[in-house]
Order: sequence, then structure tokens, then C-alpha cells
Amino acid sequence: MGDPKFPRKKYETPSHPWEAERIKRESDLVEKYGLKNKREVWKAETFLRRIREQARKLFAMGGEEAEKEKEKLLKRLFKLGILPENATLDDVLALTVEDILARRLQTLVYLHGLAKTPKQARQFIVHGHIAINGRKVRVPSYLVKKEEEDKITYSPHSPLNDELHPMRPKVEDKLLIRKEKEEG
Repeated sequence: MGDPKFPRKKYETPSHPWEAERIKRESDLVEKYGLKNKREVWKAETFLRRIREQARKLFAMGGEEAEKEKEKLLKRLFKLGILPENATLDDVLALTVEDILARRLQTLVYLHGLAKTPKQARQFIVHGHIAINGRKVRVPSYLVKKEEEDKITYSPHSPLNDELHPMRPKVEDKLLIRKEKEEG
């Protein structure tokens, strides 16, 4: 079973520690999405690797059971907002790490204009200023489901609920964020 005090690692480290191209790519992702460290990139890569591995196994398998598993996988990815509703296993294999990182609560708080930067979005989440459907969420890496995306707001008891709070993004900031979102 395992000791509850020692949870299993949720990521796999790179096979070679000093690859300049990989290090540069990871650093860019850390900066773009405001991640704490590269471990968060590795967690997203591991999550993606497991999904793609499952899709490859389903490609190789045949029969009724494989069809059921395929539908479950595609339905799960649709609920997470990673894939559109009419996706296929080919779409699963075409996913990138950025598709996973784009569904994190931290990223969505920034893109919805609730924070000025991804780092500030992380701080708001950790400090308990962000709620989904009225419920405080303090995990920046929380993968937001498609149905929850519109329900991301400031926490009801947060001082940021006040429109005049100095740390709240202004209307101009929100327009700038939307412009960045459309470009990238």
C-alpha cells in the first residue's frame, strides 16, 4: 500500500540532466505560465505522457472493451477542456504540454483578468483569494474542468472583492491580457 506520509512522486525527471535545448524550453514554460519551478513542467509532461501512452495502447487494442476505454478517455479529456467533444485518439496523440498547462487554475485566473501577471495569479490562489463556484481553491496546479471555467471568481470573503482594491487589475490591464491571449 505505501505509507500515507510518503506520497508517490507525481512526475518523472528528465533522463539526461544537461540538455541545453530542453532546459531552455522548460525555462520558457516556467516564465510564460508563472510556474514555481521546473518540477511543475515535469508533472504536466508526466500527465501528458500517461495520457498518450493510454491512447497508444487503445490504438493497438481492438474490440468492444477498447472502444469503451477510448470513449472514457476522450470524455475525461473533454470534461477537462483539453480536447473538443468530437476528438479522436489522433488528437490525443497531438497534445502538447502547453495544452495541459493552459488548463491550470493559475493560467485561467490570469487569462480571465483576475490578476495582472501569472505570478500574481499564483499568489492570489495560494493566499485564498480565488474561488471556483464559491468554494476557495488554494492549489495553482488544479486542472479546471470546462464547466467550472466560467465560475472562477474572487473568494466571497476576500478583500479583492472590492472593485477599488489597489491590487485588482484595471480595465486597461484586462484588455491587454485579452490581447495577449488572442495573439498567443
